[in-house]
Amino acid sequence: MKKSIAVLGLGQYGYALAESLYALGQDVLVADHNEKAVRDIAPKVTTAVCADLENEDDLISLGLQNMDVVITCMGANLAASILAISIAKEEGVPVVIAKASSPRMKSILKRAGADKIIDPEQESGIRSARILASQFIHDYFELDENLCMVELKPKKSWVGKNLIELNLRKRYNMNVAAIKTDGEYWGSVNPSKELKDNNLLMVIIEKKDVNRIQKFE
Repeated sequence: MKKSIAVLGLGQYGYALAESLYALGQDVLVADHNEKAVRDIAPKVTTAVCADLENEDDLISLGLQNMDVVITCMGANLAASILAISIAKEEGVPVVIAKASSPRMKSILKRAGADKIIDPEQESGIRSARILASQFIHDYFELDENLCMVELKPKKSWVGKNLIELNLRKRYNMNVAAIKTDGEYWGSVNPSKELKDNNLLMVIIEKKDVNRIQKFE
């Protein structure tokens, strides 16, 4: 389902996030005080607005009450982040996500009312560690506090067998959401189709079980 998402702040992270969300089919409103950044991203999002995110009137004028999600990306500006979170919650936004640049800022933004805190540097470090620690993991994405999504290369003993035979849900507590072959797009899962060496699996798994992947035979 398409969502209306506001991205407040067009630093490197906010810019990439807004552009990616729009490419995925979401309605994206962006706002920043930097006129050049707003002009540059305007063709790549639904709406781009030049606004002072430290000004209450400018924030209210964005119409955040019409958003499903508001994401504050002013990681270096605590005051602006707190103000934006407060106004978004007052306007009844269902989900407010905030980018933090330090553990102290995380704690403050959580108390200010943010539903979820993003720490891009920490998450990037965790993701890189997961990939480097396993010969099977190609990519790793956190979905929430409990679940993650892993792009996984099948181990040799899986090749030539199908998902029914392998019963990965029972053996590793993972659910295969999609499969692709090198050079092709992700596709739906056919549980009776044999896996090939050049397949890649997209699996949903609890974080506590990821280490079991790293210990594959």
